[in-house]
Amino acid sequence: MAGVERIGAGPHLSHVAIHAGVVHVSGVVSPGGSVREQTRNVLTGIDELLRGARSDKSRILSATVWLTDMRNFQQMDGVWGEWLSAGNAPARSCIEAKLSLLDFSVAIAVTAAQ
Repeated sequence: MAGVERIGAGPHLSHVAIHAGVVHVSGVVSPGGSVREQTRNVLTGIDELLRGARSDKSRILSATVWLTDMRNFQQMDGVWGEWLSAGNAPARSCIEAKLSLLDFSVAIAVTAAQ
């Protein structure tokens, strides 16, 4: 499709799709021993993907967080709060859901301006 840039495109998904200056980052997961560690790793991955898309966390418009257990919300939210750039909190949803791979406890997708 003309006008769409894809980064990390595979047969079933792209890690990033960019159109009209809007960056869509697919759900990022990462291994780790705890929800805090997984969240830190996921957010580091999002930083890298946004950098590759000529954006950064200060330009995130919205985020969706999936947790396998909502009892882990405070752990995820604490890391999230430390990671955010001051004054740039995006619209955010947090949902409890089963993830496609059992080793993951958190997944985060974001949409950002370039």
